[in-house]
Amino acid sequence: MSRTRGRLVVLQVLVVSMLALLSVRLWQVQVVRGAEFVTAATETRTRDVVVPAVRGQILDSAGRPLVRNRTRLVVSVDRTRLNRMEGNGQAVLQRLATVLNRRPADLRERIRACGPGVARPCWPGSPYQPIPIDDRVTTREALQILERQEEFPGVTAEVQAVREYPGSSAAAQALGYLQPITQEELEKREGLRAVTSGVDLMGRDGLESVYDGPLRGVPGMRRVQVDRLGKVIGVERQVPPRSGDTLITSIDSKVQAITEKALAEAMKSAPRADGAAAVVLDVRSGRVIALASAPTYDPKIWTGGISEREYQRLLSDKSGKPLVSRAIKGQFAPGSTFKVSSVSAMLNDGYPLHGKYDCPGSFMVGSRPFNNFHGIGMGTLDLHTALVKSCDTIFYRAAYEQWLRDGGLNPKRKTKEPMANMARAFGFGRPTGIDLPGESAGRIPDRAWKKELWSATKDNNCRRSKSGYPEVAKTDPARASFLKQLAYENCLEGFQLRPGDAANFSIGQGDVLVTPLQLAAAYAALVGDGKLRSPRVGWALVRPDGTKVKEIKVPVVGKLPLSPKERAYIKAALSEVASDGTAAGAFAGFPMDRVKVGGKTGTAEVYGKADTSWFASFAPTDKPRFVIVAMVSQGGMGGETAAPAVRKIYEGIYGFAPAGKSISAALPGGRPATELPVIKRDGTVSR
Repeated sequence: MSRTRGRLVVLQVLVVSMLALLSVRLWQVQVVRGAEFVTAATETRTRDVVVPAVRGQILDSAGRPLVRNRTRLVVSVDRTRLNRMEGNGQAVLQRLATVLNRRPADLRERIRACGPGVARPCWPGSPYQPIPIDDRVTTREALQILERQEEFPGVTAEVQAVREYPGSSAAAQALGYLQPITQEELEKREGLRAVTSGVDLMGRDGLESVYDGPLRGVPGMRRVQVDRLGKVIGVERQVPPRSGDTLITSIDSKVQAITEKALAEAMKSAPRADGAAAVVLDVRSGRVIALASAPTYDPKIWTGGISEREYQRLLSDKSGKPLVSRAIKGQFAPGSTFKVSSVSAMLNDGYPLHGKYDCPGSFMVGSRPFNNFHGIGMGTLDLHTALVKSCDTIFYRAAYEQWLRDGGLNPKRKTKEPMANMARAFGFGRPTGIDLPGESAGRIPDRAWKKELWSATKDNNCRRSKSGYPEVAKTDPARASFLKQLAYENCLEGFQLRPGDAANFSIGQGDVLVTPLQLAAAYAALVGDGKLRSPRVGWALVRPDGTKVKEIKVPVVGKLPLSPKERAYIKAALSEVASDGTAAGAFAGFPMDRVKVGGKTGTAEVYGKADTSWFASFAPTDKPRFVIVAMVSQGGMGGETAAPAVRKIYEGIYGFAPAGKSISAALPGGRPATELPVIKRDGTVSR
């Protein structure tokens, strides 16, 4: 009996102790840490979901869509939630693959994170965003997922807006593309801890990148109640998103299509051509009417995820790097198109405007002869004829004389360098500032540049002057010997601007490099009002209801150091090139009585490759409205490849066609848009 009573006492003590411990614990939870657990419980019950806004359209100057949105049913997967499941959600992916008629391995590839050594397809965005795995889902497939959510946890199917490109590959590099926002970018935004509904995309190139902010709009917010499995059971609060602004550009989609076609045909006509570019500028406003680069690609390739094969093709040399815009990023020797800068440098340096100049077939620059094309002499010419007939030796002589006056190989303390300084005044050697990313600066190889290059390459040149180029000697001993001698000379005196460097510079050869856009902007200043402008593609930002937010101005960034008389003289000379000069063959039969075209051909030599073909033009010559520049890499002579391409663009703009054919003018009367298209409150567009 006593033993039983003892056991009851022990049991009572244990019960009382447990009750006391429970009371203390309840006091801690409810009183000491009550507020903390209330907050935690609230956070567990609700989720803040960011709702991306509908991205704004990109329109051409007439209101035609260059980039628009189209709704699609999209299936997305929450990778973070999937990875917390047994087997990393493999069973869910298996069921999902069956519904979508896909392989589970394909789905797993699409949701893995991109990184070093990870081939596409993969997910380059934030790990906390739902990852789209199929954007071509049928309604039946979506319903199978939505009606059986218990079988597809972490999987959603909803209508989303995706980008559509009505012009296919037209202006692809200028328009740019979208990619998912990265975690680093997400962290820079407000609402870091919020969950994103749908895919939050950012512009990665072109106009999509430069105007990403206004195009993206303002995201909305939805606070939802969820159960312990994360399933939405109600909405507490909702702030609707504000759609992105519409970007109206100065591009005319009809002219753009004509330009793209002309470039494609030019490349076909030159068997070795490996790239081309063309720019159409409005001389009076400085706005871009067309900007084309070939080879090109269809930007819809980015929609829904890109494969590794497709991605590598966009970047490969073999396919011509279609992702790169040669119009603004390609740097090429400009050949004789550069002579507008050189003749301006001569005039600025005191050479008489109406003087007479000898044009021999060859001119000695130091100890080396520099020849005209085919060594043909043309007698005594004025500068007008020198430009029309493209006499090189006149420019060689002027450049050599200026080099000598600067001290030659022993330069004066303060050199004038007329050719280089005039080139900079024309905008060469620096980006134009166009509203597109990644623009190249080109290169002006003056004395300072030579010294910088020598400092950067001296050690390698000195080493190569001793070791030579054994890897080259295996296949080309003569080339290896030449490179070794060149390395020796550059090791000792590579900092010097040699007389041959100055001579080559004067005709746009040697180390001078420009972009097609730089050349177009320079010609627009020359044949226009003398003001150098920074071209613009964007024209205005407009709300979806038509309210104008901002007009994008074209800034003036410089003024040519030439008098109106000098500019008129050069323009008059260039006005004869297409009718009686180096481009006469390309423009044979063109109706010059209706629209006279002026310009300058360029044929730039490139070691180991065919010549670069150029034609820089303007029209009409009396009151220029357009500047069109075309370049074909490895296209041969300027009058044979680039000039015919430019002719086709003018024919399309004005509606000129060969006998027996009829085409409509892309710009009736040769008048580009001067007023913005009107966007009505319902979103429709009118002129």
